[in-house]
Amino acid sequence: MSKTTIRGALAAGIALLAFTATPMTATAFARAAEPPSPSPASPSASPASPSPASPGVLPRPSGPRAVGATTLHLVDDSRPDPWVPEEKARRLMVSLWYPAKTSTGRRAPYMTAEESALLLKGQKITGVPGDTLSRTRTNAIADAAPVGRRRSLPLVVLSPGFTMPRSSLTILAEDLASKGYVVAGIDHTYESYGTSLPDGRTATCVACAEQEKEAWTFGDKATRGRQADIAFVLDRLTGPRPAWKGGELIDRSRIGVAGHSLGGSSAAWTVLNDSRVRAGVNMDGPFFVPAPGEGLDRPFLMMGAGKVHEPGGQDFTWGRDWKRMTGWKRWLTVDGGDHGSFTDYPLLLEQGGIDLGTPLSGARAAEITRRYVGAFFDLHLGGRHQPLLDRPSRRYPEVRFWR
Repeated sequence: MSKTTIRGALAAGIALLAFTATPMTATAFARAAEPPSPSPASPSASPASPSPASPGVLPRPSGPRAVGATTLHLVDDSRPDPWVPEEKARRLMVSLWYPAKTSTGRRAPYMTAEESALLLKGQKITGVPGDTLSRTRTNAIADAAPVGRRRSLPLVVLSPGFTMPRSSLTILAEDLASKGYVVAGIDHTYESYGTSLPDGRTATCVACAEQEKEAWTFGDKATRGRQADIAFVLDRLTGPRPAWKGGELIDRSRIGVAGHSLGGSSAAWTVLNDSRVRAGVNMDGPFFVPAPGEGLDRPFLMMGAGKVHEPGGQDFTWGRDWKRMTGWKRWLTVDGGDHGSFTDYPLLLEQGGIDLGTPLSGARAAEITRRYVGAFFDLHLGGRHQPLLDRPSRRYPEVRFWR
């Protein structure tokens, strides 16, 4: 596969070049599917009368439990930062969502104002206040007391797409927490447009420059680096002295990982290399590091957008690694969806009056993502049979099963 072909496929949504190699329109922010262009593109759609008084609103979680959220700053002194080697420790910002004792109190912030401004700038979105995304209304209560019995709550780790912050998967995270999961969302420092750190600094996307050099070499390095990030977060959450006050609630025998785009590739590599992880999900990401010949023998869900990820589609890595999965597995595609459909952004952009240009609405995409990813973890971490994963559903005709 030539470099030109690889770049075209990535820009079409099977990977990540479109996020940084090309100026993006507002629509492309959600779609991540614009072809490379040598000159800046003009936005094809813009928010209808954007107002600082009208922030986005995340949908209410579907589970019965109140949701709390808190933020951890974790420092791994055992290795330098892979993107800034002069930093002798890897620093990570992690959001935790979890079942909480109360549903009242101050709402957890979606992201910081600086992170919002850098994300919008990175995506070349203009015409809206820089702090727009930071004012998104979440459902989680900030620093609420967790609830649960000792060793009773399964843990799911979420890894976002390249240049995207951990908050991009908040809709899924809040929903899982409302059903009794602890969810850890990781900002992979220097891989997102902006990560606010406790010392007042904001880490920007140093990895973006390296990513533009050669897509697959970059993808291999980033995937392996993210697996190390996830392993370290698991150490700090489930070790003898947990970094979170609710650490004793986590059931160390029921851990899963899911990711979007580059995060999906990282999820697969983590399942292969970390025996603590029982099951994984790849949402619309290529498999940058091929599964070994002996295969991936733990449960794995591949869930991607329409034609790109159907058998014989643009992303050849799905067919390659599917054959190497020897455990429980499902290959699902969502008609009318695109690369961004598995994140919060289509819904938030719709609320801002932006036409996504896709048949699948942001609200519908969020419902499908929550429903199927939730069913997967309910089955493999909760031990509860999920007929939704057995065959196509009349309720969700957009979701196609492949064997």
